[in-house]
Amino acid sequence: MNPGPFGMAQTGVPFGQIAAVRDWLGIHARIDHAGDEHPKRPVTGFDCSRSEISGQRLWGLFAKRFGSAAKFFQEHMVMNYCPLAFCEASGRNRTPDKLPAKERTLLFAACDDHLREVVRILEPEWLVGVGDFAGKRAREVIANPPPRIGQILHPSPACPASNNNWAGIATTQLRDLGVWK
Repeated sequence: MNPGPFGMAQTGVPFGQIAAVRDWLGIHARIDHAGDEHPKRPVTGFDCSRSEISGQRLWGLFAKRFGSAAKFFQEHMVMNYCPLAFCEASGRNRTPDKLPAKERTLLFAACDDHLREVVRILEPEWLVGVGDFAGKRAREVIANPPPRIGQILHPSPACPASNNNWAGIATTQLRDLGVWK
């Protein structure tokens, strides 16, 4: 969907849980930030002390299944539909679907174009939405598959079904789709 404040907003990597990005993906870089960041959501990069559970679950599944990031990326990639983070005045993450209608329409148009371009360039066999929002956007934006479009459960702890064996559920979903054997 879009970056969370303790994941991609800190690392620039979708579902960018610090340990996964640093240790499994092997990314070690200085993370810059905008001068107008929200005071309750500072970008501290790899010094961020909060863990992003969704990223821990997602990258943890891939690490367990593929062993190395290089092996995973031979046939997979992970991208955010919207690479922008939005914060409410309180510092709470605001997802794109909660933006005012006019803002959402303009944002979705740009993100839809980006998704179409990524699919055009990469010509993937599958486009798998992580969660309902991503699955819905994929089905709405990519009207003439290929690629085949599927969806898996979002790994967020805010999704009750994800809090009991998310990796097992996601693996079963990917096998049932035919993405994984």
